[in-house]
Amino acid sequence: MFLARSYELEMMDNFSIDDERIDSALDELKIINKFLGGIATTESAVDRIRQKKYLEGGLSVLDVGSGAADILTALKNKFKNLEVTSIDVNKRAALYLKDHTIIKNIVCGDIKSNPFKDHKFDLVHASLFFHHFKEEEIRDILSDLFQLCRYAIIVNDLRRSILALLGIKLLTLIFSKSEMVKNDAPLSVKRGFTKSELENILRELNYKYTITRKWAFRWCLIIYKH
Repeated sequence: MFLARSYELEMMDNFSIDDERIDSALDELKIINKFLGGIATTESAVDRIRQKKYLEGGLSVLDVGSGAADILTALKNKFKNLEVTSIDVNKRAALYLKDHTIIKNIVCGDIKSNPFKDHKFDLVHASLFFHHFKEEEIRDILSDLFQLCRYAIIVNDLRRSILALLGIKLLTLIFSKSEMVKNDAPLSVKRGFTKSELENILRELNYKYTITRKWAFRWCLIIYKH
């Protein structure tokens, strides 16, 4: 039987955790993003949007649930004049951002309360963010984010499969020193999506979008504004 989507909360979803466990997990997530497709997935999406929309020059990006913000930090080396605003609800993650990144615009807050109502960004980016939510919550958040972007929303998230689950369990068993990553990484895969589940979420919203498989067990979802 195919692995059913889990709704069990991750340790990262416990916002009372505000100690060095967050720092350790974010350090390891940077390595995961580098070698398991996180950076490459978002980079390919930005390339596609720029070509489709004939965009040149700088772009403003809202990075939702930023974590270590390593993906957008890496992209700043390729896409010049990339102006990034990061938002994360976890206070410790926001402090980590201030100490470990070159990003200056950092907001500690809940995107579900939409603190950017009167602001527009060229792109909205969410990596390993939406799998933390149930389907109806995802629709509500996407609706708000759709109003904040000028061109597109980029969703970089996990493709749920048995192979992905076995792979991440093995990798974290061998390499991870973080209690949080060992617990959350396999659970994140269980909370990931199949293509049909993503399409079901988007069907009610009636958006124009593309969904592409990426290495390793990633989905690249681009929702276009026009």
